Amino acid sequence: MTFRRLLLALVLSLVAGTISLGPAMAVQPDEVLGDPALEARARDLSAGLRCLVCQNQSIDDSDAPLAKDLRVLVRERLEAGDSDKEIIEFVVARYGEFVLLKPRFTPHTWLLWLATPAVLLAALAAIVLGYRRRKFAAEGPKPLSANEKRRLKRLVGEG
Repeated sequence: MTFRRLLLALVLSLVAGTISLGPAMAVQPDEVLGDPALEARARDLSAGLRCLVCQNQSIDDSDAPLAKDLRVLVRERLEAGDSDKEIIEFVVARYGEFVLLKPRFTPHTWLLWLATPAVLLAALAAIVLGYRRRKFAAEGPKPLSANEKRRLKRLVGEG
């Protein structure tokens, strides 16, 4: 019964993390670009950049003054004709990799990306080993076969 509750809680937390109640955009009307295509690109870029004040929100969702400055910067770079990649590189060069909500898979972030799967695999291995040990302890030792009994008698007799 406890395992089912734990599984249900895990499933509910995963579902709750993936379903949002709708965007809580902090973009002000004076920031919106006149060109809908550029504005859509700006929103896509802003959704992937972290607010350095809030740290767990994108700059698109944050009301912090620094987030507003970053949104304006992204829009200025778009109007200047920069590509999405150039804008991201510019922001990362200025604020560091931490500004990316989804860090890149590079040698210095391997631990960040691989630690969670490694811990998960280690936990699963520990659960499986614990289950096997408990199962073996509950069964007890197996009785000796006829060959094993003869060999044991021979070894004890020689000793």
